[in-house]
Amino acid sequence: MTPVSATGSEPAGREPARTEPASQVELTILMPCLNEAETLATCIRQAQRFLTSHDVHGEIVVADNGSTDGSQEIAEAEGARVVRISERGYGAALIGGIAAARGTYVAMADADDSYDFGTLGPFIERLRGGDDLVMGNRFLGGIGPGAMPKLHRYLGNPVLSMIGRILFRAPVRDFHCGLRAFRRDSIINLHLRTTGMEFASEMVVKACLAELKVSEVPTTLKKDGRSRPPHLRSFRDGWRHLRFLLLFSPRWLFLYPGLGITAIGVIFTAILVRGPITVGGSGFDIGSLLYAVALTVVGYQAVLFAILSRVYAQAEGFLPTNPRFDAFQRRLSMEKGVTIGLAVFAFGLIVSVISLFRWSNADFGSLPPDQSIRTVTPGVLGLMLGSQTILSGLFLSLLRIRIVRPDPIAVAEIAPQDSSFLLGSAEASPDKIEADT
Repeated sequence: MTPVSATGSEPAGREPARTEPASQVELTILMPCLNEAETLATCIRQAQRFLTSHDVHGEIVVADNGSTDGSQEIAEAEGARVVRISERGYGAALIGGIAAARGTYVAMADADDSYDFGTLGPFIERLRGGDDLVMGNRFLGGIGPGAMPKLHRYLGNPVLSMIGRILFRAPVRDFHCGLRAFRRDSIINLHLRTTGMEFASEMVVKACLAELKVSEVPTTLKKDGRSRPPHLRSFRDGWRHLRFLLLFSPRWLFLYPGLGITAIGVIFTAILVRGPITVGGSGFDIGSLLYAVALTVVGYQAVLFAILSRVYAQAEGFLPTNPRFDAFQRRLSMEKGVTIGLAVFAFGLIVSVISLFRWSNADFGSLPPDQSIRTVTPGVLGLMLGSQTILSGLFLSLLRIRIVRPDPIAVAEIAPQDSSFLLGSAEASPDKIEADT
């Protein structure tokens, strides 16, 4: 990710609500922003009133993602500190903002006036009580008329949240609530990476995998105050969330089902290759044999995908290391994979040659279909499984190539000290910004 820079200048307008040294800042109220000139001032004033009324030592940070409508100037005039983020995307803006935050705790919400920053009290109480991540729950607190599309309210959010609860045992029923608060050091230690809308899922999933203390409180959602369409794209961003959840659960989604499907396919293939069978008055013959072969291939591919995706996810920091998987992974190598694959492929090739000789004995004429298919099936299956194993072994070696990348949080934290990190985000076109966020 491209690093960020923070501007700490105080304009001649409104004075910042809080200007305590970093060591005294308890709460950073963080707002990701991309062309929110219509609502940004309202959100900042709400946040300032909360800090004052609750006597919280805090600051307001606007993580600007390249606004071209004057949002940066509005934020500075209202007393907020602006952090300019060149990397496009919701997650990118928040990662940069978290890095620049000075507070022990960080509360984040959109700058579109859909959440009331004056309701942060219960979040801060939970954090002071020892929680690491406190999520808002809009379904418990209430969703105002027109605040959430019906597709999101009755299908998208409930389904994705249910998948998250099942796969990761997350005590959260609203995975994608934009209003949440957390201990800054706990979240930084998760090494969040995603730059798009799936950042919301990554934070919850990684917090649960790291066994952080996660809770939720009711919050309300009202219709935002913008006149333009939201940056969110229902199907694109919904798929990105789902894709992320699937990537984080290769064992339950791919490995175990794949092993089961492979076992069923191998058993039925071994039985039906010898001849037809009858079970409960139903006959299983050549057609069933072909489906059994298909089950074997699909199941085996799912197992390989589970292994490769786990290797990739751990290498990229998406998943925490697992001692048992690491021990298994150390026994894997490209050479072993290719050797096993070549052995299976050789078995298939031998069976295929034997089938060819049998065909030659019939002067390459027609053979009984059932006999011909049963003869070549083991060879075909061996060729397919062997090829998959060889290619997966080669791909595994590619995944293990180490690429040194700077940690985005670490880079962002040193950015203000180096003028070379100052970003000219205004150079990006509005069309490009809209498309990438």
